[in-house]
Amino acid sequence: MRTLFTICGRAGSKGIKNKNIKPFLGRPLPFYTLSVIDLYLKGHSEIKYDIVVNSDSDELLAMMAESGLRPVETIKRVPELSGDVVGKVAVIKNCLKIMEARKEYKYDMVVDLDITSPLRRVIDLENVINKHIEKKADVTTTVATARRNPYFNQVKKTEHGYKKVIDSNFTARQQAPEIFDMNASLYAYSPEFLNSGKGVLDGYCEVIEMFDTAVLDLDHENDFELMEVIANYLFSKYYDFGEIRDNIG
Repeated sequence: MRTLFTICGRAGSKGIKNKNIKPFLGRPLPFYTLSVIDLYLKGHSEIKYDIVVNSDSDELLAMMAESGLRPVETIKRVPELSGDVVGKVAVIKNCLKIMEARKEYKYDMVVDLDITSPLRRVIDLENVINKHIEKKADVTTTVATARRNPYFNQVKKTEHGYKKVIDSNFTARQQAPEIFDMNASLYAYSPEFLNSGKGVLDGYCEVIEMFDTAVLDLDHENDFELMEVIANYLFSKYYDFGEIRDNIG
């Protein structure tokens, strides 16, 4: 099986300045993503693969090409795929198109890893890939159990006050359907589905569950600081988190 690993990041950031090249606990943030791929591949020498970094940031492209972790291909993102409203799926699809033309072979799977999710374990990547292959899904992604439930303790504004997001008569959270938050850390795609132009949840989607507090949305500087606090704890307490950092050197 031939796999294309994609790492995509835009230049700049409105909430956190230069987020995608920012140091995270003394190491470049994007190196954590490359590190988990490196450790996974060390355990799977049978896999044919390419790693591609797609960005409109020359600094990010140079940083990843010179990381010393794994050789990577680079794609300079075109302006029409660089705006705030451009969906990431379009960028990943562009990576697939360019890499298949560049390498002159086809891929069996595309695995995208988000730069802003440094708290992943090798087992998370392993589980996503294995689940995707086992279920023959269009997309397999990562989730965490939601802390709030729209059937029970989430509300929306209406013309006459506030009401539950989804009408229900549940009196205990345990009665409500189990709800998950998509954490955007890992995605495995079938190339056929990626090329279809459909949205992530428009096909057959499978999930694997990740460690609850390991992924936060990095929208503001205090989010970044909080993730560093959590990371310090996880790196010291759990080997499988710490090995990702230690592998960077």
